[in-house]
Amino acid sequence: MTNKKLSQSFYQQDDVVSVARQLVGKVLCTQVDDGTLTSGIITETEAYCGRDDKACHANDGTRTDRTEIMYHTGGVAYVYLCYGIHHLFNVVTNVEDKADAVLIRAIEPLDGQDVMQQRRKSQKISPALTAGPGRLTQALGITTHFDATDLTGNTIWIEDRNMPYSEKGLVSTPRIGVDYAGEHAKRPWRFYPQDSKWVSKK
Repeated sequence: MTNKKLSQSFYQQDDVVSVARQLVGKVLCTQVDDGTLTSGIITETEAYCGRDDKACHANDGTRTDRTEIMYHTGGVAYVYLCYGIHHLFNVVTNVEDKADAVLIRAIEPLDGQDVMQQRRKSQKISPALTAGPGRLTQALGITTHFDATDLTGNTIWIEDRNMPYSEKGLVSTPRIGVDYAGEHAKRPWRFYPQDSKWVSKK
């Protein structure tokens, strides 16, 4: 089986909701710290649009030191700290100045599971290891240090390994934790496979 790293053209697609759906079943990989490969199948995503989406950090041109990377050409990481504790990993999409991104909320562990357990101080392989945006980044060694990382490089990247996930089998729900966005919070822009247990909240 050939593992195909996603190209920049994948990330530059103009429909962030479609990209969020397409990313389910792809494999998120990291080689950080001692260079050990750790990876997992992406099992839960959320789409955020830089225009007319009050749930998005960069909605309608909002630019801060934190969100500036979202205006980059698609194919880089946007990693921010949530509640001062959790490092959350997002994939910047679309072309320059559009500020679209997909939050990766959960993965199913593949490579380097023992390393993931060490990082998470976990005794077993279960959804508690990587089902949740803060859990998966800890397991994969992703911190805000890797904000703006090129996703076509060899530190953090995403592969297509032809995993048996079908877009037709995806569940779509409103995004989690964005009640402040009012009506925009109701958009069904969160996706996960119906039969997967590796999901933060069903």
